[in-house]
Amino acid sequence: MPTTDKPFEIDKKQVFGAFKAVKSNGGSAGVDGQTLEQFEADLKSNLYKVWNRMSSGSYFPPAVRAVSIPKKSGGQRILGVPTVGDRVAQMVVKRAIEPILDAIFLADSYGYRPGKSALDAVGVTRERCWRYDWVLEFDIKGLFTRINRQWLRKMVAHRIADPVILSLIGKWLNAGAMKDGVVIYTEEGTPQGGPITPLTQKVTSSLIA
Repeated sequence: MPTTDKPFEIDKKQVFGAFKAVKSNGGSAGVDGQTLEQFEADLKSNLYKVWNRMSSGSYFPPAVRAVSIPKKSGGQRILGVPTVGDRVAQMVVKRAIEPILDAIFLADSYGYRPGKSALDAVGVTRERCWRYDWVLEFDIKGLFTRINRQWLRKMVAHRIADPVILSLIGKWLNAGAMKDGVVIYTEEGTPQGGPITPLTQKVTSSLIA
């Protein structure tokens, strides 16, 4: 039975748990300039706003703050920094869908997975290099900047049926990125930097493969 008069059931404990996860990850301020410390200074009110808007269906994410990061191979990588409140909202959704999506990955998939890390991948590689005399390496060029959004949403919907979650993912994809005070909207790609982005990208690339 519903515990509130909100159309969508989101437990306030989920929002608080998401904030703790966001805090542990650190990160800088988004387009609103609000730091983690400032958000936490009025934590009860700020978390209520996130919960109220998500559970009422009126949550609309602000644009991410576009930050250029130098790439080792040359050039620039654009990192999209969401606001602290938006990172909390993304974390709520990430923690809700991650157990469902994680189950489809192969055992040898290490990126962006709970309980796994790059060091685990290195350990397996070190072990297998004594058994095989060949290496296969490939990369999906420009995955974050060029991926087709309709295809991404279709692939996520293949595993996630909740219309609220799918709607939120769509909003995040179309939120835009602010650079030098101007919000830029694109028709493809997704900002790299929010909690939800790597998970949706990974499930898409795994299904394509």
